Amino acid sequence: MTEQLQNIIKTITLNAPIDKVWESVTNAEKLGTWFMPNNFQPIEGHEFTLQSPFGPSPCKVEQVDAPHFVRFAWDTDGWFVTFELEQVGEQTTFTLTHGGWKEASHIIPKAQMSAETIREKMDGGWTMIIGQKLKEAVETK
Repeated sequence: MTEQLQNIIKTITLNAPIDKVWESVTNAEKLGTWFMPNNFQPIEGHEFTLQSPFGPSPCKVEQVDAPHFVRFAWDTDGWFVTFELEQVGEQTTFTLTHGGWKEASHIIPKAQMSAETIREKMDGGWTMIIGQKLKEAVETK
C-alpha cells in the first residue's frame, strides 16, 4: 500500500471582520457565490448537497463552533473540509483544510481519476477559490 496523500491546507488573511467571513462561509447563498451551489446550514448533523462539476455531492455537517470553526464530510470517499477563522485585529485569518485523502493510486469513483490527480487539481482550485473568489466575496461587498 502506498502512502496516504497529505491534506490540502490553504491559509489567507482577509481584510474583513470575523462575522462577515463567517457569514460568507456558512450562509448557503453566499457560500454558493465563491464555492459551489449548495443547501448548507451550519447545524451539526445537517445533510446537504454541493453541486460539484462531477454532479451532486452528498455532505454532512460534522462540527460547528461559530464563528471560528466548521467541518463537513464531503461526498462518499472519506473527504472532509474544515474552515477555521481567527480574528486578528481588523482582519480574519481563514484556513481551509481538505483532508481524508487515500493513497495516490486510489480511484475517485465520480471522477474516474486517481486521488493523486484529483488532489493536484483541487490544490490549485482551492488556491484560486480561497485567494481570489473568497477574498473578493468578503472584501468587496
